[in-house]
Amino acid sequence: MKVAIGYHVQPGAWGGGNRFAKSLAAALEARGDAVVYDLSDDDIDILIMTDPRSRSSNISFAAGACLNYLKRHPQAVVIHRINECDERKGTKSMNRRLRIANYAADHTVFIASWLRDLDLWRHGPWSVVLNGGETSVFRADRNQPWDGRGPLRLVTHHWGASLMKGFDVYQELDRLIGTPSWKDKLAFTYVGNLPRGFAFENARHVAPLDGDALAGELASHHVYVTGSRNEPAGMHHIEGALCGLPLIYRDSGALPEYCNGFGEIFDDLQSFHPALGRMMQHYERHKSAMAGYRHTADRMAAGYLDVIDDLYDQRAEIAAARRLWRSPATMLANKVPW
Repeated sequence: MKVAIGYHVQPGAWGGGNRFAKSLAAALEARGDAVVYDLSDDDIDILIMTDPRSRSSNISFAAGACLNYLKRHPQAVVIHRINECDERKGTKSMNRRLRIANYAADHTVFIASWLRDLDLWRHGPWSVVLNGGETSVFRADRNQPWDGRGPLRLVTHHWGASLMKGFDVYQELDRLIGTPSWKDKLAFTYVGNLPRGFAFENARHVAPLDGDALAGELASHHVYVTGSRNEPAGMHHIEGALCGLPLIYRDSGALPEYCNGFGEIFDDLQSFHPALGRMMQHYERHKSAMAGYRHTADRMAAGYLDVIDDLYDQRAEIAAARRLWRSPATMLANKVPW
């Protein structure tokens, strides 16, 4: 089988989409499948569309290119992986573009259940395959538990610099550790990119890291915190959890689906303080639970391989039922670069 992943894999720190493409490619190649990253070959069986933004530097093909390929090679099958939404960053065009791009899909994969219920797609066969992190890199055996005496070290990391990544919470932590009553009880590190003009006064800021360097930094802390709003799924909290860190997480987007049972949940700044207090009080119990965290890259890849294999077996039936010109306006809309 030959699978095309619509992503230019980047070296170094480059966000969750990059890690997904690396993990899936490795799993496919490990079992003997061929992986390509563009549509120049004539014998591709499965096309995986990862983003509708054809002009994005890290996207190798989008819906228009998939539709052109299907016209020439109707036996191919298109999977649309949806990992975005307007709700994530307060934008106004992504949901519409996802719906238009989804026209090219034979099957839709959502990276969290809550995305399935948003107005992002055109309703057809679908699956939910949750994200997972690399356990060979993000390992709990590197983590030293909190002894309950020194400062509780909290950490978070984000590639994206949107304020909706949780900066109300991170700014509050920055304020807290600058007060006399908290400065000896807490420490906070932010790893990644910051919004333009934003700076911490008391927290430690580290430039974006990747791989072993990131894992080592995360593992040197005690608790992972994420205040992200409307997170489609994310990799950041997964990587923290796999490093053995209990989670303090916002009740928003996909976070409860990924984090439930592995820490303390909060809604807003008012409820964040009690969640932090509960984490300190029940740290040992939460720390013990982390051994059961199962959102791994192997599990994620296995989910995609199951979908890919099922579609490969059904490709003749899918091709026979497909009607590329069922909506000429949408077909043509996908020809416009975006």
